[in-house]
Amino acid sequence: MNSHRTGTGRFLTALGAIGVKGRGLALAAMLVSTSALADAQSPSGAALNGPATPASGGAASPSATSRSPQSVASSVQAFYDQTRSVEAEFFQTYYSRIYDKYTRSSGSVKFAKPGRMRWDYSAPNGKVIVSDGKRLTMFEPGEDAADPGQVFERAITDSELPQALAFLTGTGKLGDDFTFRLLDAAAQGFPTGYVLELLPKKPTPHFERILFYVDGDAKRAGLVHRVLIVDSAGNRNRIDFKGPKFNRNIEVKVFAWQAPKNARKVNP
Repeated sequence: MNSHRTGTGRFLTALGAIGVKGRGLALAAMLVSTSALADAQSPSGAALNGPATPASGGAASPSATSRSPQSVASSVQAFYDQTRSVEAEFFQTYYSRIYDKYTRSSGSVKFAKPGRMRWDYSAPNGKVIVSDGKRLTMFEPGEDAADPGQVFERAITDSELPQALAFLTGTGKLGDDFTFRLLDAAAQGFPTGYVLELLPKKPTPHFERILFYVDGDAKRAGLVHRVLIVDSAGNRNRIDFKGPKFNRNIEVKVFAWQAPKNARKVNP
């Protein structure tokens, strides 16, 4: 299996709960300011390259002692409840523990309530993932001009919408699906904000925990700069965003994208 096809598999697994396998955009719904971009692109970022199990113990950072986990989670929920749509560039780093390998990609993303999203990966990747709120479509281009590529389609109702993604798209609440705790933000390499750990109330094979890196400035309360997804095998999927734009009008046709008609259809 070549790396192009393997990347498709990883997308769908960390997307997690859409019910197919692969590397994910799940939870990439959070937005990051440009100040986090340099760290997002660096392979030395503590959040991704540190231990698979987040650090615990030791003195808490000032931000970690000033608020409760529930209050930070509530501020995140409130921030995105006020958001009708989001557009941003994304930078994604996936770490495979079994292969001890990092895979990096980037592109642009759009979200609009209710339940719509679109991910356009930059070349040479070129994948497109779209949900119109009812159906999920993922297209992966071919290796060359003679290869029409492959497409996966599934009704959203036949899948488990990723829990943390659901609240961003207007179909879920964090408190319904997760319990929370604050980690030592300084130990996690994010001393100016809060690192909120989300633990699913119901066990899921798709992830073990999720970390939100939340802005520590009261003027930007609830803004998530980074999302880190950790599964039970120690794989880590980190997503940072650049230049978020909120509440712009996004035409519905953007989410009605169709894969090329000659693309091969694959089943989960």
